[in-house]
Amino acid sequence: MSHDVDVLNPVPETEQGWITSALKNETVGGLLLMGAAAIALIWANSSWSDSYQSLVSYQIGPESLHLHLSLSTWAADFLLAVFFFVIGCELKHEFVHGTLSNPRIAAVPIGAALGGMLVAAAIFTAFNYGTTSQAAWGLPISTDVAFALAVLAIAGHRLPIELRSFLLTLAVVNDLGAIIVIAIFYGHGFYLAWFLTAVSLLVAFGFLQSRKVTSLWIFLPLALIIWYAMFRSGIHATIAGVVMGLLMRVRKTENESISPCDKAEVKLRPFSAGFAVPVFALLAAGVNILGTSLGEALSDPLTMGVLCGLIIGQPIGVTLGAFIVSRFTNGTLNPALTWWDVAVVGSLASIGFTVALLIAEVSFGDNVAMLATSKFAIIFTNLVAISVSVLVISLRSMAIGRYKTE
Repeated sequence: MSHDVDVLNPVPETEQGWITSALKNETVGGLLLMGAAAIALIWANSSWSDSYQSLVSYQIGPESLHLHLSLSTWAADFLLAVFFFVIGCELKHEFVHGTLSNPRIAAVPIGAALGGMLVAAAIFTAFNYGTTSQAAWGLPISTDVAFALAVLAIAGHRLPIELRSFLLTLAVVNDLGAIIVIAIFYGHGFYLAWFLTAVSLLVAFGFLQSRKVTSLWIFLPLALIIWYAMFRSGIHATIAGVVMGLLMRVRKTENESISPCDKAEVKLRPFSAGFAVPVFALLAAGVNILGTSLGEALSDPLTMGVLCGLIIGQPIGVTLGAFIVSRFTNGTLNPALTWWDVAVVGSLASIGFTVALLIAEVSFGDNVAMLATSKFAIIFTNLVAISVSVLVISLRSMAIGRYKTE
């Protein structure tokens, strides 16, 4: 079988600036995310825990519009819609200008992402089959790119740009898969009239983009109405964000220095990474673990499903998916990378936080005990995943260093 095409070609110079900028923003956002999660955890287990619960459950918004919601719901449904809009813009850029624009080049990160998701979900299901927590199989499928890039920036800042690009592409594909899973499996009820309203308005949004309309006074009210219609439809409102991102125009005209898609991403990424996601983490990660025995928690199939799904399933699935695609397609691994690098990406893919917390919220929102268990599992697993990732990065550096000296 021919292997003439590099599935992971070196990153083109035209893309390096965009990737580097994205990495820097996500890295800072990851550090803020870590800090917000730590504050939430400490606050929820302190003598001021009641004030934390009061903050999380505090309701605000017009009742007449069915928007009298708790702050935690606003964070999960509205602030994360901004986060998913940025992801949608990121996906659109990758589809048109980036790695995903060439099916052969995109094959390995897509295969790696799908492999990680499938194996992680299978392991979780094996632990929880036949139990009430089985429906939460989506918990270990997501990779938190902000968290992962923050770890990579701290422990692996000397790793090649090709590895970072591979991780970013894998995470983008992973996010798309997680979004599809949320849309299909984690809606609450379904109201056709509102859904058709949202779809009609999204068509109008896309038409205006194609006609090169750029007025913020048109798109901002339209985006808010689309979000509201999607919220009322029963499908998770964050889906509106990613669809609008995918509809953004990414090709610039002669009179534009930057496309509307890239401009929106540049403007909103700091808000998304620096405010929206950390606030969501602050309001979602506070789980009371006082009096919780680690042994007792680890005996729960929900905890073990999340732990093994992410720590074991993601690295195995990512590596296996990448190997299968590179072995049975016309592509091969970039000469700038080694299978140690794929192992590093696999370990970083086991860091799943933001979307995992979102899936926990929509899966167990009415079951306080299971919601607490799932959040504990996510937080504990991420601590383990970060430690394992640092270890794998260190082993990779040692292995590559030894190889170069021989």
